[in-house]
Amino acid sequence: MTKAALLGPGTFSEEAVRHVFGDRFDYVPCKHITDVLMSTVNGQTDVSVVPVENTIEGSVNLHLDLLVHEVDLPIRAEWAYPIEMNLIGLRRSGDTDSTDLSQITKVYTYPIAIAQCRQFLNKHLPNVEYGDAASTADGVRIVKELNDPQVAAIAPAAAAKLYEADILARNIQDHQNNYTRFILVGKEPSNLPESDFHKTTVLVTLPEDYPGALHQVLSAFAWRRINLSKIESRPTKKKLGSYFFYIDIEASLNSVLLPAAIEEIRAIGCQVRIMGTYPSYTSNKENSEV
Repeated sequence: MTKAALLGPGTFSEEAVRHVFGDRFDYVPCKHITDVLMSTVNGQTDVSVVPVENTIEGSVNLHLDLLVHEVDLPIRAEWAYPIEMNLIGLRRSGDTDSTDLSQITKVYTYPIAIAQCRQFLNKHLPNVEYGDAASTADGVRIVKELNDPQVAAIAPAAAAKLYEADILARNIQDHQNNYTRFILVGKEPSNLPESDFHKTTVLVTLPEDYPGALHQVLSAFAWRRINLSKIESRPTKKKLGSYFFYIDIEASLNSVLLPAAIEEIRAIGCQVRIMGTYPSYTSNKENSEV
C-alpha cells in the first residue's frame, strides 16, 4: 500500500487527508514538516501531505520554501478542507462545565494557528504567552504532559480525544469560512481517483535585462484565455531584490494551450520550473471521500 507521510497524529493534516482519501494510503505520522518531506525524499514513504495555504493567513511560506529550495517533489494532488480551531486544555478536578479562561497563562500551538485565531485570543486571552509546538496536535501533547490547567493549546478536536484533554472553546478561528489547501507531493504518480478539474503549478524566474517581462508572462496566459488562480512572488534567496513567481494555473499540461504558453515564456528568457500538473478535488465534511 502507498505510504503517505503527514504531520501527526491528531492534526488537521491527518483529518483532511483521511477525509478525502480514506484508507487509500498507509499513513505515517511525523513530528515536523521537514520530517514529513524528507521521509518521501529518502524513500521511506511514497507521498507527503503538506498544508500550503489558508483562507485567513494566506500562503504557508515556510512550507512553500521547503518545496522550492529544499526538496524536489512534484505536486500530485490538491484539495481544500474546512478548518475548525479549538482551545484545548485540562479542566480542574471536578470542574466539568467551566468556560472561565482567565486561568490560562500560556498557549502552545503551531504559529499558523495563532494567526488564524487572533480576534478570539485578543478578546479572551490578551496577556497570554505563546509556546511553539511542532504541530497543532503536538501542542495538546505538551499540555497533557505538563498536566497544568493554566496551559492550553489550539488544535483540532481529534487531538483532544487522542490525548484525553478538554475542549475549552470551540470554533475559535476568526472566520467560520476557514479553509486550508493541502497538496500531495511525491516522486512518482500515485493511483488517485479521477477528477474533472486539473491544475498546474509553475515557478517563473524573470530575466534581469528584460523590462516588462512579467507583463509578457501574464500576456502569454491572457491571450490564450488560461486562468491563473494564484500568482505570488517569493525571494530566490540568491540576492536582495531577486524574486521568482509562484503561479497556479487552472489547466493541465495535457491541454492544447498551456504547453505553448510555457514555451512562449521561456522564449523571452524566463526560467520555468514545473512544480506539478495534478487533479484538484473538492471536499467538504458531508462527503467522506472524493
